Amino acid sequence: MTKTTGSPVLVTTAHRGVFFGYAVGSTAGKTIKLKAARCCIYWPRENKGFLGLANAGPAKGARVGPPANVELRDITCVAECTPTAVAAWEA
Repeated sequence: MTKTTGSPVLVTTAHRGVFFGYAVGSTAGKTIKLKAARCCIYWPRENKGFLGLANAGPAKGARVGPPANVELRDITCVAECTPTAVAAWEA
């Protein structure tokens, strides 16, 4: 997947999904489109919760799926990611 533009965000859903990706368009509302989205299936205690994924990215031992372009529904949180987190997600 090629490098994409957009705001790097961490998104959670009412269905317990946790995704990193690049927001396309508005981040307000019940749906969001992400380019190069990755689902975090598991993250270790060192991440200190899902907001740790937005602050530092996935820690060693996290399980992250491959990237895909998605539209997520039933959004519960959209958090801006730090440059450190983006680098960790892209590694």
